[in-house]
Amino acid sequence: MKAIILCAGEGTRLRPLTHTGAKHLIPVANKPVVHYVIEDLIEAGIKEIGVIVSPNVENAFKRDLKDGSQWGISIEYIMQTEPKGLAHAASCAREFVGDDPFVMTLGDNLLEQGMVQYIEKFRQGNVNAMLLLYEVDDPTSFGVAKLDGERIIQLVEKPKDPPSNLAIVGVYMFDKHIFEAIGKIKPSWRGELEITDAMQQLIDDGYMVAPATVQGWWNDVGQPNDMLEANRQLLEKLATCLDGDVDEATIIRGRVWVHKDAVVKNSELRGPLIIGPEARIENSFIGPFSSVGQGCVIEDSEVEYSILMEGCTVQGVKRVDHSLIGRNVKVGYKTTLPKAYRLVLGDNSHIELI
Repeated sequence: MKAIILCAGEGTRLRPLTHTGAKHLIPVANKPVVHYVIEDLIEAGIKEIGVIVSPNVENAFKRDLKDGSQWGISIEYIMQTEPKGLAHAASCAREFVGDDPFVMTLGDNLLEQGMVQYIEKFRQGNVNAMLLLYEVDDPTSFGVAKLDGERIIQLVEKPKDPPSNLAIVGVYMFDKHIFEAIGKIKPSWRGELEITDAMQQLIDDGYMVAPATVQGWWNDVGQPNDMLEANRQLLEKLATCLDGDVDEATIIRGRVWVHKDAVVKNSELRGPLIIGPEARIENSFIGPFSSVGQGCVIEDSEVEYSILMEGCTVQGVKRVDHSLIGRNVKVGYKTTLPKAYRLVLGDNSHIELI
């Protein structure tokens, strides 16, 4: 069984971070989002993965994921030159998949319990497709499935009158018949080939499309708040590890993970939090649900419920809270006159001053 991971999206809701990189490579708990997806697939026994990329992010993925040998698997890159929908993305992988059954998942989907149990259910069941579903409070914001026992009979996109509260998660399992269905559908009003239309075509053609309801949390990390929430959820599983150079003046509370190459002096670390390699923390407070990336420097500052990506510097800042800070960003406090805010911000940045 093979898998394809969809990573060709523009990530517009995470700009400006996605002006310079793919959203799937943004780290949560100091690991790129797509790494969690790959590890879930490997745990389910999948060793051949196709990554669907667009021209603007292809090189970034190749630099990070390489050929997959770091995980003992093979990764092939498949180009989707235009954003023509999820069904179109699947069709781009037709040659890679061949006649084998396969998993198709969004590259920014995180599941607390992974995918093993759902993929195994598909393998053991006599079905043509399986769709992961999640119970939500407001189904009008999602694609929604209508069930008849253990069978999906209808899929509706953002319905005003939902037939159920079961939202489509973004993890799908198919046999080769999905490509026949894709060949029959027309572009939607958005000009895209929708995967929900292709699955509805499967249903209408008499094929068996089964549901699997996700247990535990599900997070689609499409916006900054989603990233911070996923960071919180993953850090909840963190174990304490103090391999770094942590001096006696530093106070440790809760579950804290400090990389062996990190240095912490005269600070308070309150977990759950993770501090990456070559980071340096001095005279600072790092609060719960924070991830400090490789090479970050934090001095005379407070940081809480935030993600600091590789190479950040935070100096003399009273408090950084609920923040997602990109690579090599410098945040500081000017101590000399004239005192003024000096900002260099990319398009679609968001900043709050107090």
